Amino acid sequence: QVHVDESGGGSVQAGSSLRLSCAVSGRTRSWPAMGWFRQALGKEREFVAAISGSGLGEEYADDVKGRFTMSRDDTTNTLFLQMNSLNPADTAVYYCAARRGFVTGTVPSAYDDWGQGTQVTVSS
Repeated sequence: QVHVDESGGGSVQAGSSLRLSCAVSGRTRSWPAMGWFRQALGKEREFVAAISGSGLGEEYADDVKGRFTMSRDDTTNTLFLQMNSLNPADTAVYYCAARRGFVTGTVPSAYDDWGQGTQVTVSS
């Protein structure tokens, strides 16, 4: 079982940037597919971004494409989500998730192991 732990959230002004981190433990030599989701107050959890186990395949939700970028560090087993040009609509709890497979998915049910989430608040 993979354990994930998010950090890096905070309160920022519109137009600012934040970088979220997801520390991954318990993985084998290979990365599983990883995803970022977010859940705003009163709304369902929604897909933000995902990266395949090989790292060659990435997907982004339309409303974050061009602003958010994923990367990962194999030496520290950390997945990152760089978020630029933040706006109030990005306010949510952000979750990192691991899938027991190598192919990305865009729905929460495709992922097996979840972190506790980190709050991102963007004010205008």
